[in-house]
Amino acid sequence: MNGVEHTRRTNDIGDFLRARRGRVAPESVGLPGGPRRRVRGLRREELAQLAGISVDYYVRLEQGRATQPSPDVLDALARALGLDTAERRHLATLTATDRGPAPTPRVSPLLRRILDSVADGFPAFATDHRLDVVAWNSLGAELLGGLGDPARRDRNNARFLFLDPASKDTHPDWTDRAAETVGQLRVSAGRYPDDRQLAGLIAELTDRSAEFRAIWDSGEVVMCAAGRKRLWHPRTGLLTLDFETLHVPAAPGETGLVVHVFGAEEGTEAAAALDRIAAEDLAGRRA
Repeated sequence: MNGVEHTRRTNDIGDFLRARRGRVAPESVGLPGGPRRRVRGLRREELAQLAGISVDYYVRLEQGRATQPSPDVLDALARALGLDTAERRHLATLTATDRGPAPTPRVSPLLRRILDSVADGFPAFATDHRLDVVAWNSLGAELLGGLGDPARRDRNNARFLFLDPASKDTHPDWTDRAAETVGQLRVSAGRYPDDRQLAGLIAELTDRSAEFRAIWDSGEVVMCAAGRKRLWHPRTGLLTLDFETLHVPAAPGETGLVVHVFGAEEGTEAAAALDRIAAEDLAGRRA
């Protein structure tokens, strides 16, 4: 590891720990709060005490002078900071010595066939670790603001969300989507610290979007999951859809992809709306 890589890695660890201890209200862990406190959240010595480690060791860890904490120390810090599963994994990734090189995304012919095969009422698309949309079916392209036409929207979901005003129409719950997007990029940045394209994307968004900067500074960490999202389409209006994320394993030297599949319960207005969009899209392609 050269000097630049070491500095970036240790800055990642320190930045994450500082952001997380700043999030913990002292009162929530039995410590006195009040207006006299000069720092937001926990002081370094308070976190060290809660985690059962020395203040000196914690300071060295946050400053990047101790870079290989034991699993027991990581568990203790995670408990003291109230980290969720995604945040615990991210902290472990940041302190690992074998973080991988920048991988190459690849969409196999089989994955493309799978996406096309679920097109009947199920919008779907695949993203890489940089949130580039690398594959989609026709319904997914239409639902997500026109993925099939690069002139209509950027195919990187983060750029679209933070740099294109149209994203706030497509995503009525834009604030939630923004936090989710930044959290996913932070996980990728921790996993692939040598990915120059990813670093360039984060630098671009930091420079051009105050909203991105604010969320990034909060230390948000998010893993792709499942649930329900609201999307707006100009022909059908507001849609409330269920979604699942399916992880496609990576071959050596490649990055795994995440397939996002949306759907609605049969017989609902949302399901009927998806059918109308699909039918109109098909008619348009045949015309």
